[in-house]
Amino acid sequence: MEPVIKAVNLHKSFNGQKVLNGFNLSVRKGQICAIIGQSGTGKSVFLKHLVGLMKPDEGHIYINGKDITTASSKELIEIRRKFGYVFQNGALLDSKNLYENVALPLREVLHLTEKEIKEKVLTELERVGLLDSIHKYPNEMSGGMIRRAALARALVMNPEIILFDEPTTGLDPIISNAILRHISKIHKKLQFTGVLISHRIPQVFDIVQRVAMIYNGKAVIVDTPENILNSTHPLVCQFIRGSLNGPIKADYY
Repeated sequence: MEPVIKAVNLHKSFNGQKVLNGFNLSVRKGQICAIIGQSGTGKSVFLKHLVGLMKPDEGHIYINGKDITTASSKELIEIRRKFGYVFQNGALLDSKNLYENVALPLREVLHLTEKEIKEKVLTELERVGLLDSIHKYPNEMSGGMIRRAALARALVMNPEIILFDEPTTGLDPIISNAILRHISKIHKKLQFTGVLISHRIPQVFDIVQRVAMIYNGKAVIVDTPENILNSTHPLVCQFIRGSLNGPIKADYY
């Protein structure tokens, strides 16, 4: 079966500095793949490549077999409609209440009646447990509520693929774990394909099917969460087991 997402030999540099350096990754339909690694290793840069916000210097990205690195602007617009995006800070508009924030992509992209918009928005707000907060503004919501609101806004377009860019950053461990449980519960019901960047290790391993670790711009290992946790790869051991107190000093591949 053709993977939904396939990155082949991606290279990307900024001001002469390599960020992606031959990055490869495949994600099959219905899987969530966690991408882990130190800050600044290219995780968020990769997500931007997936939706065509950046183009690689070399390499290719295939979404359902379509090479988006050679797609036209019109084709990219259609491909982006397959995606939902959950940003690390929620990225809600302060001037709009919860209902309006979740309804925004429907109004911008689809030609729906207000009745249809309301039905979709209320369905997703109920799914994330925020149905009683529709009139609240972002400054009236907790960090956990904002992340759940961002998830509802991503889901309202019925995406095939959802990208999560550090969805628990800045939250305490209890709320972080609750957000991960929400993602897992919704994934089990909807079976979307996902890519999730997170530093919540090992908690994030409970909700994903694959894990890729980036080091020096490459996926040094891609495997199941169980195999990652039991890996004897020196970089993985150093990162996963919490012995990392500074930059990884050695090249192991």
